[in-house]
Amino acid sequence: MDFYNGKDLLKKCQEMNAPISDIMKLRETTTGSLTIEKVDEKLKKVLSIMKQSATKPLENPGKSIGGLIGGEAKQVSDHGKTAECVTGTMLSKAIAYSMAVLEVNASMGLIVAAPTAGSSGVVPGVLLALADEHNINDESLCKGLVNASAIGYLLMKNASVSGAEAGCQAEVGSASAMAASAIVEIMGGTPEMCLDAASFALSNLLGLVCDPIAGLVESPCQSRNAIGVANAITSAELVLSGVKHHIPFDEIADAMLRVGRSLPFELRETAMGGCAGTPTGCNLGCNICK
Repeated sequence: MDFYNGKDLLKKCQEMNAPISDIMKLRETTTGSLTIEKVDEKLKKVLSIMKQSATKPLENPGKSIGGLIGGEAKQVSDHGKTAECVTGTMLSKAIAYSMAVLEVNASMGLIVAAPTAGSSGVVPGVLLALADEHNINDESLCKGLVNASAIGYLLMKNASVSGAEAGCQAEVGSASAMAASAIVEIMGGTPEMCLDAASFALSNLLGLVCDPIAGLVESPCQSRNAIGVANAITSAELVLSGVKHHIPFDEIADAMLRVGRSLPFELRETAMGGCAGTPTGCNLGCNICK
C-alpha cells in the first residue's frame, strides 16, 4: 500500500472513499512493521513535542545560541492580545507559535522537524492556532499531522525539502504546503482540495532563497516561518472558499525542484548571498564567530 505522486494518492483516496490521512496511515502500517496503535502513539508524542516547543518561549523566552533571535515570539503573542493587533487572533497565534518553535530549535531544545528544523514552526503554528480558534481536538490534529506527512512524503520523493538543494522554498514552502493541506482536511475538505491548497502554498513561495545569516537557523528563518503560516492559512482559505489552483500538485512539485536547482549556490544555504551576504549580515556573522 504505497503511492508515488499526487495523482496516485488521489486515485487511492477515490478507490477507498477515504481522506488522505487514512491512506497515509495505511501506508505506514503496510509498508513496514508499524501497527495502528504504534502510529497513534507516535502521533501523540509528536503532537506533545509540538505543543511544548510552540508554547514554552511564550512563557519563558531566552536567547538563541547565535544571539540573533529570542523573545520575538512572546512579543508577537503579547501584541496579538491588544487592540492594535492587525492580523486577527488566529494568524497572530500561528505566527507566535511558529516563531517560538524556531527559538526552541536555535537554543538546542526539542522540536519536530516538519519537514526540517529550519521550517519546524509552520505545521505546529498553524495546527495549534487552528485548534485554539475552532476548538479542534487532539484526535483531529493527529489526522492533520498524518495528512501533512503525506504531502511531505510526496515532496521528499518527487521534489526536495532541502534548503541546500532547492532553497527555502523547499523548506518553508514544503512545510507551508503540508500545513495548508492539513487545514483543509481538518475543516472538511476533500483530498482534491487538500492537494490544491498544497499547490497554492508551493506556488506562492516559488523561488524563495535560503540565506541564513552566519549559517545559523535563526534569521531570517524565524520570520520566514511566520510567512509560512500566513501562506498556509491563506492557501487553505482560498480552497475552502471554492477557489481552484490551475496547475496540478505534481507539476508544481516538479517546478519547485527545477526552480530550486536553478538558484545560484550562494542562495542555497551557504550563507553567502541574500540576507547573509549583505554588509550587515556579514558583520553579524563575523561577530558571532569571534
